[in-house]
Amino acid sequence: MQFKHPELLYALLLLIIPIIVHLFQLRKFKSVPFTNVQFLKELTIQTRKSSQIKKWLTLITRMLLLACVIIAFAQPYISNSDSFNTKSETVIYLDNSFSMQSPSNNGSLLNTAIQDIIENIDENEQISIFTNDANFNKTSIKAIKNDLIQLKHSPSQLAYDATILKGKKLFSNDESSIKNLVLVSDFQQKNENLTATNDSLINLKLVQLKPSNQSNISIDSVYISKTTVENLELSVRIKNQGDAIETLPVSLFNDDKLIAKTAVSITDEATTSFTIPTNSIFNGRLVIDDSNLQYDNTLYFNIDQREKINVLAINETDDTFLQKIYTSDEFQYTASNFSALNYNTLEQQNLIILNELKDIPNSLTTALKAFTDNGGKLLIIPSNTIRVNNYNQLFNGYGLSNFGGLNSVEKKITTINYSHPLLTNVFDKRVTNFQYPKVNAFYANATPSVSSILSFEDGSSFLAKSGNAFRFSAAIESKNSNFKNSPLIVPVLYNIGKQSLKTGNLYYTIGEENTIDVATQLQQDDILTLVNGENSVIPLQQTYDNKVELTTNTYPDVAGIVSVKNKAAFLKNLSFNFNRSESNLNYFDTQNITNTSLDNSVASAISDIKSATNVNELWKWFVIFAVIFLIIEMLILKFLK
Repeated sequence: MQFKHPELLYALLLLIIPIIVHLFQLRKFKSVPFTNVQFLKELTIQTRKSSQIKKWLTLITRMLLLACVIIAFAQPYISNSDSFNTKSETVIYLDNSFSMQSPSNNGSLLNTAIQDIIENIDENEQISIFTNDANFNKTSIKAIKNDLIQLKHSPSQLAYDATILKGKKLFSNDESSIKNLVLVSDFQQKNENLTATNDSLINLKLVQLKPSNQSNISIDSVYISKTTVENLELSVRIKNQGDAIETLPVSLFNDDKLIAKTAVSITDEATTSFTIPTNSIFNGRLVIDDSNLQYDNTLYFNIDQREKINVLAINETDDTFLQKIYTSDEFQYTASNFSALNYNTLEQQNLIILNELKDIPNSLTTALKAFTDNGGKLLIIPSNTIRVNNYNQLFNGYGLSNFGGLNSVEKKITTINYSHPLLTNVFDKRVTNFQYPKVNAFYANATPSVSSILSFEDGSSFLAKSGNAFRFSAAIESKNSNFKNSPLIVPVLYNIGKQSLKTGNLYYTIGEENTIDVATQLQQDDILTLVNGENSVIPLQQTYDNKVELTTNTYPDVAGIVSVKNKAAFLKNLSFNFNRSESNLNYFDTQNITNTSLDNSVASAISDIKSATNVNELWKWFVIFAVIFLIIEMLILKFLK
């Protein structure tokens, strides 16, 4: 038992007053002579005893009455907190990621959590709630009830450490208040771990909501697996988490028209294929039926008419190998002898290749720098007889290390920088025992390893990139190197060509930063917009002479196909889908997480918080006891003879 005003308990010392008064009244009886006391003797003894009992009972009741009055004024109470005036602050993180679409006994996990919050928190109580994409700070359930009911799922989830840190920042600086941070989630396993540091000021509660069914089927990806003159073969990868399914229908739509339908048998993963015409605009949509997570049952993609990439090779040697790589189905390849170069054609290109030029005059260096500053890509292949000073002058404009003298020493190309963007998705696994290509002579350079794509056995660079420029450090003509016969040359040069103009993927991922090139020439003050039905937005963009580079991140925020337009003129379509990471229904075991308390429902967590701060005031009971003792005293004085 605790007291709101414990200092009043000193008044209990006043109980000595009735004791003193009582002692004064308990004086001894005096004998009075009487003629015949035989008749009165028994009556006198009986009266003396009863009088003493009556006075002791009166003393006790008066002391208890006074004690109850004093204790009542001290306002006693029972509470789990140490202070009568302790405030409670509650911050709730409500996970609204796609995995919270999983079914529970009362709808989805998210809807169940929202319903418990609305029903168990007083509508006028101050509270802070935040989700992956919304904040409701220091408000009440009454004020945000409609917002919670209409809360949508978010395509991304906050990292667990970031969630705890953000929640702590929403508390006040009042160190006397009880602070409760409640994380409501299914606690899906992600790349990061779930840990909680010990914090004496904040009570961390984990409410893990578990789905009634932990199975899910998702369309993982789609890609072009085969290309012919007439047709494209689309391969669709589907993943299953749960029981094996003998027949799963998969539908392919072009806009709203059903093009084809197939069925697959799936245990963990399956692939099915569709064939569509090569030279056609296709706004595709793949659909499966699954009653669990809904967001991953549809995947959008689109195929536009291919924009050919302009490649110009400035040659002083044979370019047959370039013609074989940059074929007419994807590239507009142009070859020009250095002596007959038309400088006016440079700005129309996407990639310019200097194919073993012996010299690079200042005029060409200036023109190439203007070209790359305008978004173009440059590939430099030196010959064995170059003017090093002029080459180094070109390199200085891109931050490439200078060439030293020509070293006529045989060296093998042994190191591949697999993490370089140029080689993304080129290799299924890292190769360590391939037939190493070699060179008979090379130019010494001090290129940092992070800029090197291919390196010699001593770590020096063979192929490096800096800014918009790629550079070989040795001639690759047949007399000097067998690199042309290596399996590396095709993916390396092909990807350099493909990345010189990002013609567009089948689809992009929402929430990631995507860079997309649109081959168009804008007039002054023209600007591109992304249009999806009635909605339109102006994305981040940079205009070059022959293209516009778009950067998307936060838009669009829903899966689908959007159009790129210049005012009313349609340019191309782009498809966006949600990241499939939420489809993996594996969860943390929260029992193993220290420095937290666990609950299996939002209702129980809120009930625990309320019980920790509930105050049971007892002063009314002591007033009642005081009245009872007063009545007892009156009865004793009146009826006890």
